[in-house]
Amino acid sequence: QVQLVESGGGLVQTGGSLRLSCAASGRTFSSGAMAWFRQAPGKEREFVAAISWSGSNTYYADSVKGRFTISRDNGKNTVYLQMNSLKPEDTAVYYCAARKQLGVGLRRDEYAYWGQGTQVTVSS
Repeated sequence: QVQLVESGGGLVQTGGSLRLSCAASGRTFSSGAMAWFRQAPGKEREFVAAISWSGSNTYYADSVKGRFTISRDNGKNTVYLQMNSLKPEDTAVYYCAARKQLGVGLRRDEYAYWGQGTQVTVSS
């Protein structure tokens, strides 16, 4: 079993930056891929970024490529999402997700464990 707790969300102006953190507990953390998803009001939850268990492979949605960076520190059981050049359309609740498999997944149904989410609001 893995428990995930996100932090770092908040209100930021267009062009600003935020760093989200996801602290994991449970012994399976270091052996599985991790990801960030987001859900805006009235929209489906969508993939943002994913990272393999070793951190050597990362994947991004086209909408955030070049602006967001996912990373992980297995020693601290934490995964991060550095968000730069934020836009109003990035406003959403951001969720951390984990899976037992080593390789990354890009779909919601590929992740068994989810955090409660953290709100990110980008003002124009």
